[in-house]
Amino acid sequence: MLTLSRTKGTGGRIKDSPEDFVVREITKGGVVLREGIQYSPEAAGEAEDVSGKFTKFILQKKDWDTAQALIRIAKIAGRGKKSVGYCGSKDRKSVSVQIASVFGASPEQLRGIRLKDISINGAWRSSTGAEMGENLGNSFSVAIRGCSSAGASEETAEELDSRMPNYYDRQRFGMRLNNFDVGMHILRGDFEGAVMTLLTDTRLESNPESIAARERLGSERDFKAALEYFPSSLRTERMVIEYLSRYDNYANSLRKLPRGMLLMLVHSVQSLIFNAALQERIREEDLGSELRCGKNPYGFPDMRSVGREGDIPVGNLIGYETRQENIDEYERGMLERLELSSESFRIKGMPELSTKGAFRALISPVKDMVCSAGEDTVMMEFSIPAGSYATILINEITKSDDLKLEDISAPRPDA
Repeated sequence: MLTLSRTKGTGGRIKDSPEDFVVREITKGGVVLREGIQYSPEAAGEAEDVSGKFTKFILQKKDWDTAQALIRIAKIAGRGKKSVGYCGSKDRKSVSVQIASVFGASPEQLRGIRLKDISINGAWRSSTGAEMGENLGNSFSVAIRGCSSAGASEETAEELDSRMPNYYDRQRFGMRLNNFDVGMHILRGDFEGAVMTLLTDTRLESNPESIAARERLGSERDFKAALEYFPSSLRTERMVIEYLSRYDNYANSLRKLPRGMLLMLVHSVQSLIFNAALQERIREEDLGSELRCGKNPYGFPDMRSVGREGDIPVGNLIGYETRQENIDEYERGMLERLELSSESFRIKGMPELSTKGAFRALISPVKDMVCSAGEDTVMMEFSIPAGSYATILINEITKSDDLKLEDISAPRPDA
């Protein structure tokens, strides 16, 4: 996607080791959580409720997926996976510190947990659990190694002037970059097409056994037989196949998957429209917008204040409640290319996936950004709002990620 900065990239790679990518959550109280510190609720910007049924705690982990770490913790505490809560998922290959919660476990239970590369840096009773998106943002320390032009980082940082394009990154579109394709089928009410794309698309599939299984099912369309040869590692696909081996209802087969996963498919279409409109704005050097928002006390976008005033330009995440007068020419152009309207996001065949719409900052502020260049290494420090992608900012420095809109099956805005 088109970068905001025009300076030469440094090149290079990230995450040679977990220690090269450190993520520190910024709590709703404005506290940047640090590694190795035992926090009281007050020090974390939280409130303790000794009669509360939740236990909130500071989770420090290395080389663990957030959800997997919390499920393991909950199991040790005698609780199920539905008992856990967290504000945001952190990269697996990283060292990260964040607030999380478990319903029905005691602080003493959590403090006593011993797991490799996991530590509990404080725990207390709370009347509420940790909820997705309630943190203000994240602070990062990142090492970019193997740079061909490390010195370019400082010039790029100066050009960016503490801001970044607020694109959604490739994680939003799935490991095989086909969330958008599946989501488009759902929006059009083509649930058979959604299922077959999910099950048989081999684009960016790297495992030979999985490729062979997907291609065979696409050719034979025999779901009962597919249960015999589909790899056990493809758990999501097997859930859908198992249903279709017994019933001929594609919409209900999708319902075997978690609702959050299905919503991500629809949201990927919103995200693509947003990215395409933002890229066109950058191409046209038109970063103004009639929709704007103010800043919260920490200096990040306050999406509760979206209107016609404020410092930060805002775009739409299109949904069925998006007001027509708020849809700008860039967004409208993408809707037309995709043959969609805001009403398309009211999904009659699967109403539980209907999406009202929301707002997102077009250009995100970056706080405390520092780039320090060595011979072939750049050390980056920065803080960005919740929902913004560190990898998008890092790519402004490296120019290493050549992800294009057409890679996620969208027509190019200039097509």
